[in-house]
Amino acid sequence: MRQTANFGDLPEEYSALDIARVVIIPVPYDGTSTWIKGADKGPASIIEASTHMELYDIETDSEVYKKGIFTAGSVDGKGPPEDVVKSVAEQVRHHLQNDKFVVVLGGEHSVSLGSVSAHVEKNADITVLQLDAHSDLRDEYEGSGYNHACIMARIKELCPIVQVGIRSMDSSEKQALDKNRVIFAGEISTNKKWIEKVLSKLSHNVYVTIDLDVFDPSIMPSTGTPEPGGLLWYDVLGLMRTVFENFNVVGFDIVEMCPDERNKAPDFLAAKLLYKLLSYKFKD
Repeated sequence: MRQTANFGDLPEEYSALDIARVVIIPVPYDGTSTWIKGADKGPASIIEASTHMELYDIETDSEVYKKGIFTAGSVDGKGPPEDVVKSVAEQVRHHLQNDKFVVVLGGEHSVSLGSVSAHVEKNADITVLQLDAHSDLRDEYEGSGYNHACIMARIKELCPIVQVGIRSMDSSEKQALDKNRVIFAGEISTNKKWIEKVLSKLSHNVYVTIDLDVFDPSIMPSTGTPEPGGLLWYDVLGLMRTVFENFNVVGFDIVEMCPDERNKAPDFLAAKLLYKLLSYKFKD
């Protein structure tokens, strides 16, 4: 594992592993992406942007960094996706055994499978809530069942899923898609009760996986496969705040940041999103 910069540039008293309530695991992997490359640079770009954040959260009137946030060394992002998934699962499992709240920072979406696997082992009655532009339900793509386009097909084999923000899929995925557990992006724009629909499908324990292309490319262009018609900042925060208030969110990941050196705003959005979710989790 490679040493990684400290999320939030926190002093030792708030970033040491022994006192930290939260562990962030960067996974700079981009082995199966199929269009714009660069997701392996995503974790570092998000962590660098986080060093410029204000650490007081206005909405929750909290400073979650005081719970302690440890940034682990990066998981080796080399090799086939199934090997990376195994390495992620081992690291997440280790920190869960030590009662840490674990956040995985990708990297492409395939890395989420390792984190979900470890959380499913630890938590009964768990649902994975996916925020994404793409359904990712192909059984196999480009010769691999662990391709980023197959991630939700693999997760669905482990536990129930709910999909939010979907607006792109292949016809081959229709058979695997459960329309009763999908909130398409088009529905969000017309149905004021879409969040209630999401909540009705979740179990007590929830794991959240966020592909950053769930956001509209007007505010998040830095992804490998941007899709028009996405969610905006307060759409996502409104859903996340409600989920964290009403369910036991056991962990989450944020993936598919493909940074652009000419535009740092998306990097900062991702860093702020991570910090907001931690603020929702620990505000009490």
